[in-house]
Amino acid sequence: MTVIVVGDVVTDIVTVHEGPLAIGSDTLASVRAGGGGSAANTAAWLGSVGHPVTFAGVAGDDEPGTARLAELVAAGVTTTVRRVPGVATGTVVVLASDAERTMFTDRGANQLLSPTDVDRALDATPDGRHLHLSAYVLFDPDCAPAGRHALLAAHERGLTTSLDAASAAPLERLGPAFWSSVPNVDLLFANLDEARVLAGPTGSAADLAAALLDRAGAVVVKSGAGGATWAGPAEPPVHVPAVPVARVVDPTGAGDAFAAGFLAAWLSGASPADALSNGARLGALAVAQVGGRPRGR
Repeated sequence: MTVIVVGDVVTDIVTVHEGPLAIGSDTLASVRAGGGGSAANTAAWLGSVGHPVTFAGVAGDDEPGTARLAELVAAGVTTTVRRVPGVATGTVVVLASDAERTMFTDRGANQLLSPTDVDRALDATPDGRHLHLSAYVLFDPDCAPAGRHALLAAHERGLTTSLDAASAAPLERLGPAFWSSVPNVDLLFANLDEARVLAGPTGSAADLAAALLDRAGAVVVKSGAGGATWAGPAEPPVHVPAVPVARVVDPTGAGDAFAAGFLAAWLSGASPADALSNGARLGALAVAQVGGRPRGR
């Protein structure tokens, strides 16, 4: 039942501001530093609901790296993270306001992820059932081979796989080259912007999900406050509404939390509708707080 999650671990410096930025002057904001990285966030949310999870990645042999790994362990995550002396742990500065966020990324040690790091996690997890990969790994030419290896090696060992499309802008920059080197997966997660880059600029979430079934056994398209839609090969699309929240504080990590909720339910035998609802529940918890991890993680 264990999920192996492969991807980045970073320090998120989240700045939540109200109103427009005062360029060249001061803008009042709430600033929080803590654990981040799309894949590490998903691992932490899986751990928070008690689902067995192993995280594979690379961090610097520095204080931020030590803190980030301690947070994952405290969240119930087993780690096989390689520590690299002389290289900084990745850092992301997040500017968040209402339902939008802008990120400035220093990948640091994450770009050193190798196929050997992936194999170490697979070997250390004999009960591994599923491998989840963040596409951020595939966007970086230095570590993209490790991401492709993760999907292929998982299938060779009989694990199912999922891919989080991660971010629309890098997908757009890569264009068709993205899919040309990525093996098909059992499950693809994409938000509406990402799905439009991958499948075309028009169509409903259900249309986009169906159009992507040539790349994945099943597809989940997340539409934020509009809910989420699942499409599979032999059933009509399934849609569930978003879980209402009193106030969206910070959308950072909401998609990562959704993926964790969906996977925890789906791998336990839940129907697509129930898995979507579980994803929506964790996503709602994520947007109601600052930062991309479960509270206290």
